[in-house]
Amino acid sequence: MGQPWVFKTTDRFERDRAHYNKKHPRELAACLSNTLLRYLPMLNAALNPRAIHAGFLHPEPGGVMAVDQKGGGGNLRETRLYTYAQADTRTLHLLLLGDKATQRRDLAELRKLLSETIPPPPHHG
Repeated sequence: MGQPWVFKTTDRFERDRAHYNKKHPRELAACLSNTLLRYLPMLNAALNPRAIHAGFLHPEPGGVMAVDQKGGGGNLRETRLYTYAQADTRTLHLLLLGDKATQRRDLAELRKLLSETIPPPPHHG
């Protein structure tokens, strides 16, 4: 299906990952497992990343896809790893991690991160 997808992380994701590794390691492991072992193979097989649907994936504004903790075991707090699949470069951007309490703030932060992380598409014409 072409070259495999690669990961690129933001500074915000790296800070969030360190925090979750200390405070919520099971939730972090579940989100990363869903991203690496479930979402990535789907991306590698799909022609259009926006056409991928699964119970652990949640479409968000701006083309962002949130990967949650489902399947990672019982009693996990609701956690989301916000990603952006850039099809032209086959890059999966890992933007930030958050939970239900930070969701509104996270979605606002995503707009800023996207503008800083993802270059605008080239103009044709």
